[in-house]
Amino acid sequence: MHYHEAAAFLFDLRRFSVKPGTERVAALLDRLGNPEADVSFVQVAGSNGKGSTARMTESILREAGLSVGLYTSPHLSALAERVRVDGLAMTEAAIADFVEQVKPWLVERAAAGEPLTFFEVVTAMAVHEFARREVDVAVLEVGLGGEYDATSAVDPVATAVTNVSLEHTAVLGDTVAEIARTKSRIAGGGVPLVTACEGEALSVVREVAADAGAPVATVAGAGQRDASDDAADAADATTDEPALSVAYKGRVSPTDAEVAFSGELDGTFRIPLVGDHQATNAGIATALARRTATALDDGGESTEAADASDAPVSEAAVRDGLARATWPGRFEVVETAPLTVLDGAHNPAACETLAGTLAEYDYDDLHLVYGAMHDKDHAAAVSALPPAASAITCRPDLDRAEDPEVLAAALRTAGVDDVTAGSDVAAALDAAVERADDADCVLLVGSLFAVAEARAARMRTVTPRSPTGTDPTASATRTLKRSGLAPDAAADRADAFDHRVLSLRLRGDRAERIAALLREVGGEAALGGLGAGDGRASGGERVPVTLGGTVATYRALCDRLAEREAFAGIAADIADRVGLDGGRSSSPGDRTPHDAAYPWSDGTAVMGVLNVTPDSFHDGGRHAAMEDAVAGVERMAEAGVDIVDVGGESTRPGADPVPVDEEIDRVVPTVEAVQSVSAVADGDVLVSVDTRKPEVAAAALSAGADIINDVTGLADPAMREVVADAGCPIVVMHSLDAPVDPTNDPEYDDVVDDVIASLRERLALADTAGIDRDRVIVDPGIGFGTSPGESFDLIDRVGEFAALDCPVLIGHSHKSLFGAVDRGPDDREHATVAATALAADRGADIVRVHDVAENRAAVDVAAAVNGSQRADGESTEHDPAE
Repeated sequence: MHYHEAAAFLFDLRRFSVKPGTERVAALLDRLGNPEADVSFVQVAGSNGKGSTARMTESILREAGLSVGLYTSPHLSALAERVRVDGLAMTEAAIADFVEQVKPWLVERAAAGEPLTFFEVVTAMAVHEFARREVDVAVLEVGLGGEYDATSAVDPVATAVTNVSLEHTAVLGDTVAEIARTKSRIAGGGVPLVTACEGEALSVVREVAADAGAPVATVAGAGQRDASDDAADAADATTDEPALSVAYKGRVSPTDAEVAFSGELDGTFRIPLVGDHQATNAGIATALARRTATALDDGGESTEAADASDAPVSEAAVRDGLARATWPGRFEVVETAPLTVLDGAHNPAACETLAGTLAEYDYDDLHLVYGAMHDKDHAAAVSALPPAASAITCRPDLDRAEDPEVLAAALRTAGVDDVTAGSDVAAALDAAVERADDADCVLLVGSLFAVAEARAARMRTVTPRSPTGTDPTASATRTLKRSGLAPDAAADRADAFDHRVLSLRLRGDRAERIAALLREVGGEAALGGLGAGDGRASGGERVPVTLGGTVATYRALCDRLAEREAFAGIAADIADRVGLDGGRSSSPGDRTPHDAAYPWSDGTAVMGVLNVTPDSFHDGGRHAAMEDAVAGVERMAEAGVDIVDVGGESTRPGADPVPVDEEIDRVVPTVEAVQSVSAVADGDVLVSVDTRKPEVAAAALSAGADIINDVTGLADPAMREVVADAGCPIVVMHSLDAPVDPTNDPEYDDVVDDVIASLRERLALADTAGIDRDRVIVDPGIGFGTSPGESFDLIDRVGEFAALDCPVLIGHSHKSLFGAVDRGPDDREHATVAATALAADRGADIVRVHDVAENRAAVDVAAAVNGSQRADGESTEHDPAE
């Protein structure tokens, strides 16, 4: 079964209405051999905040060294986002395998009048995937309610009810007490339950938990009223003290806030989510993660962690887990001038909370972009927001979306005078940003579906597909298969893609329209994913579309697209990638408009490795002594090095982490000492520092370092601030673990596309932190969570990273991938040099190597082959995307 068939089958299940009960999911799991028996689960229920709480819980547990699954809903861009293992989305191949296995049984059930819903089947798919991937624990966000939710087909080792308010009253009950009872029935005997509920809801949660024999741990949330404020809370005042009390310390950056915990864990922590409600969620996640780890440590026998100091989750795991738990689309700041925020708030209560969060920011005028479903109270929702100077309404691509004209009328009723009825979500956001001053705020709100469309447009990449191998037809076939076409269809259509080939993801209707327009002007196009079947591409997720044509063909396409409001941004992105006038950049055709002072601006630069560590995998101990480090830099400079990369901590598999002070003591004296080398002092050789610790980065920059090389890809918000303040170049690497975890076996659909998508998310964080994109270098992370075959693919297709508009670093020196070509650890120098020549030829901007002289020669020969030695002085260096 191909992915498009599987996805279409799953999305078609949305026509079946929700029915309370877990027996249908249990029957499907039984059909699958009861995979739930092989996994420890955590359930997170609640009226609000359960998604962010689940994400923070997962992040803390991963930082504690566990392999963790995460199941959340809805998705923003692709179905696979709902099911993640160690941060990576489920592959399309795994989805197709699952559907092929269960489809006959599901069809039989439907024929018998007992169909399963979309959510039920996807929940079973998540459970099956977590068992297949052998995770240590999986965190499940409850869909609706608790007792009868599909996720309750499993037996959890820990649970949480974040809070309770009136919601879905037709299904869950008419009162807070009834809803609290339904949600808290996820409690199980001996299974700890964490909650930040108050008043009547808390009383009900305690009652239900007591009946089930579940110990309750409470979190006193930020901004909660005193426990004696009403009779119900007065009764609760006689119970145990909260496990954690949370104080919200306010915003510390455009995207982050600070929270303080007291109780079983004392300290101040940073979260990448703003608002006192998110501080409370962080407290719930912390208490829940600690109890989960204790249950796992006890072999799955859950007990109340009264002495929380014994919980096998360190303070460092909590600190790093909370700091790195980004949650896209939920009060997501995507720009700072003007302040531009995406949030899915869609009812008056959520908008009131959103207004409180906005109050933490200083801005002049508020400009709304509003798109919502037809069954919402639009006037009441907008009335709960701060007064708006203007608004543009829009319509997400969904049948339930309200007409923009109706929304405009509702906004005028809510008191917004200047309202424009738009259409396309991304175009509406662009128009609002255009009309706003830098000191204003633009807020897109009303629906996560609107957020998803706006975010997809902002995060869109247009990837130039690199030809691979010596057979053009075989290369084109591989390109089409990577883009989601079935193998037979890819082979049949490969001959049409022998020019410039681009790939991007769009809404299904827009992918179809662009494909039709390109064919009209003489090009060719093919849709993958949900668009790969016969008939129209169904909705549900972005569709990959592959375009093929000459430069003239693309110019004609962009001219036609630019005439249509909804396609203008897409046209600009395609024009940028092909190098046409009319793109978004100020210098069309220049994919890397970097400062000419940097060595990677004019050909491939060579970065030499200078590890001042005793345990690095290839040169450990060689430069540990200061005189040896200086001599090493002198040798590199004589051999033609452009950058020296100083490393004070090994990231090889099994390496022990180095404390901050010790790493500073290794790195800073070295950076200071190598300033004595004339090439460094004159600025001909730059000094980079390879570190994942912001304190080390700050100290190294103060000592004279020019570049920071972050193996964790700016995952730490403090590192982003250090780099932004310094204004220095930064290497953003794709990695799953640092040091490398040799037991981690990630799965990719297409490693290049998946790494590009991951790095694009990190670039968004860098942008919001104020890091100049012209100073960002991306590193696909050869050998960091990639197999030898995948690593060679990353080198072969390095030209496709032009999609990110940043220079690309390839770090392959002496790595284990060369074992696949029978080169042992002591026999990899020549293999490294060969890979350097290929990487330089294919468009790498920097190669990071141990043996500078040999690799400098490889880079120079690659440049000569590409025209650097032409008699007319003009390089014929080719664009690897052509």
